[in-house]
Amino acid sequence: MSIAITMPWQQIHRAPQPPQVGDVVLELEHVSVDIEDRHILHDVNLDIRAGELLSVAGPNGAGKSTMLNAITGDLPISSGRISVFGEPIAAWDATELAMRRAVLMQNVDVTFPFTVKEIVAMGRSPWEGTPEELDDGMIVESAMAMTEVTPLQDRVYTSLSGGERGRAAFSRVLAQATPILLLDEPTAAMDIKHQEMLMRLGRDYAEAGCAVVVIVHALDAAAAWSDRVVLLDGGEVRAVGTPEDVFTAQRLSDVYQCPIEVLPRADGGLVIVPQRPVIERHIYGKRASHDAAHMSTQEYES
Repeated sequence: MSIAITMPWQQIHRAPQPPQVGDVVLELEHVSVDIEDRHILHDVNLDIRAGELLSVAGPNGAGKSTMLNAITGDLPISSGRISVFGEPIAAWDATELAMRRAVLMQNVDVTFPFTVKEIVAMGRSPWEGTPEELDDGMIVESAMAMTEVTPLQDRVYTSLSGGERGRAAFSRVLAQATPILLLDEPTAAMDIKHQEMLMRLGRDYAEAGCAVVVIVHALDAAAAWSDRVVLLDGGEVRAVGTPEDVFTAQRLSDVYQCPIEVLPRADGGLVIVPQRPVIERHIYGKRASHDAAHMSTQEYES
């Protein structure tokens, strides 16, 4: 007599199926969030699809992080519905959710002296006891290499600079190997090289058929790397669409209450900058004309 053996993880957790490009993997329907009688998010409708990088932009207090916390299930919604792969968040247990979406929050608090490699390896915990666990070592090494933290792997996480911690935390998210990435201001503490590296990795992840949601303050980065952008203002969706459609000078100036210029590039991209005055330079404590300032700089460099 033969006995069929079923692994315990198969009885408990439903493993995800890779989505097809264009499939809706996250959906918000009339979602509102109220905190202490304050409307933080109001009637948000949004679908997020496999194969796209979606950036969420807006001024401070617009509701960006609140929306992400609602999507992750960390913040209860007052009304509406949020679904993951077509089912309500409550339909998945914690491990099943962790198999489907990886989350990088603004602040990653670590109390114990874990090394960078140990932090990255924590991303593999949802796959413990599954066949995917066999690839843990390879995936962790690959994630660290992509984010350039391999040289830091034996360092204690809390000893790192803010930007280095950000890269290590992002490595953990990559190591989780989920079809959805949710990133809350991941480039905040990074230098420009690593800001671009992270956005490029997010772009590559989307190109591979996954869904990437990034909350970002840098409008130029959102314009450069996103398929679509969501512009939030006062807890409401002001516009959704391609960067070219959403990021107009008039709309951005209105939302941010600051004069903003949007300049088309010859290759089809956008340059987004605040309108700034041309100032008079102070050279060695004295006012100088533009020509004099230029000459003084040349003298200094020589």
